[in-house]
Amino acid sequence: MPKRTGIEWTEVTWNPTTGCDRISPGCDSCYALTLAKRLKAMGAEKYQNDGNPVTSGPGFALTLHEPALAQPYRWSGRRTVFVNSMSDLFHAKVPLDFVRRVFEVIADTPQHTYQVLTKRSARLPKIADRLDWPANLWLGVSVENEEHLYRVDHLREVPAAVRFLSCEPLIGPLDALDLEGIGWVITGGESGPRARPLDPVWVRTIRDNCAGAGVPFFHKQWGGRTPKAGGRTLDGEIWSQMPEAPTLLRA
Repeated sequence: MPKRTGIEWTEVTWNPTTGCDRISPGCDSCYALTLAKRLKAMGAEKYQNDGNPVTSGPGFALTLHEPALAQPYRWSGRRTVFVNSMSDLFHAKVPLDFVRRVFEVIADTPQHTYQVLTKRSARLPKIADRLDWPANLWLGVSVENEEHLYRVDHLREVPAAVRFLSCEPLIGPLDALDLEGIGWVITGGESGPRARPLDPVWVRTIRDNCAGAGVPFFHKQWGGRTPKAGGRTLDGEIWSQMPEAPTLLRA
């Protein structure tokens, strides 16, 4: 069975790779790194990495997991799957051939919807035309502040069925956000003992921008010491809008 998750905008996680490195301010309190340290201490096989340190320096070692490629073929029913919750599929250390194989698994299991999220957006336009893009693949980029809006431009160059934005942790306003070509937006605050506060004005601005552009909006959390600490309510409502499945392609 795939691993169920508490992430509100998906159902299960699938990690054909694990490991990553911090590359921008949104990574400062990386939940995956914290969780990897805990799992390593518990003896989880994926985080032992043949005796090499997997949670040292600014991240944890990028590792490919060949056996994981077979997992989706064994799943029953229909599922929404977050790919690489513990990694970044477009990390420079993930070979293009392995990315292709992940895409092939996605294409071979069209009953499921797969969500891939990356901060390495610069790699996307470089390899987009060297990949076959399955109709059940949603691709998103993380955008934590206006300094990283360039990732949205990279995303627009990709022929994914749904292009989405994860503005989590949102650590600054996105007043200049252009939603042309974007099919979904998620917002959320940071969690953990050093969580940076989320200004409600930033979230309202994005919500109103989405409403004006006809883009589904999902507010995941306010954050705080724990992910659930601040709840999810924005102006008296729970915002859980999703794109229409299985595909949504905006020109």
